[in-house]
Amino acid sequence: MVRAIYPGSFDPLTLGHLDIAVRASKLFDEVIVAVYDAPPKRLLFETEERMALWREALPPGVTNVSVVPYKGLTVDLAHQFDASVLVRGLRALSDFEYELEMNLTNRRMAPDIESVFLMSSHEYLYLSSTRIKEVWGLGHKLADMVPANVNRALTERLQQTDRG
Repeated sequence: MVRAIYPGSFDPLTLGHLDIAVRASKLFDEVIVAVYDAPPKRLLFETEERMALWREALPPGVTNVSVVPYKGLTVDLAHQFDASVLVRGLRALSDFEYELEMNLTNRRMAPDIESVFLMSSHEYLYLSSTRIKEVWGLGHKLADMVPANVNRALTERLQQTDRG
C-alpha cells in the first residue's frame, strides 16, 4: 500500500489544490492532506476551519483522501503515518525552484521518502492562496477559483471584516 502526504497551509483551499488531491487519489492507495498548523504567515482561516473546508470540498467518490493537522517537519509527519511519498503541485518555474530546494532538504533528512510533483491543470496555473486572498480582499468574485464551500466561507469572512 502506498500512502502519500499532500502538505500545505491551504489558506484558502483553491480549485488547484483540490485538483491535485483528486488526481493524487487516483495514483496512490491513500492520500493524507496535511494542513500545516503554524505557517510563518498570517492566516485567514484557523486550522480546524481549513480542515473542515477540505473535508466538505472533497468529491463524494473520493474516499481514499483524509485530512489531518500537523506542525513540524513534513518528513516527520510522513514517518508518523508510514507514508512513502510527498505530493506537491507545480504551477510555474518559480514553484519548481522552491520545490527543488525543499525536496533536496527533505531527501537529506529522509532519503526513504520520495517526492512526486504533479503539474497544475491548465485552468488552475494562475491560482495561489496568496492571489486568492488579494482578489478576495478587493471584493472580487471567486466562484471560478475556489470550491463553492470556500467561496461561501470567504464571503462570510469578508462580511465579518466589513462589519468589524
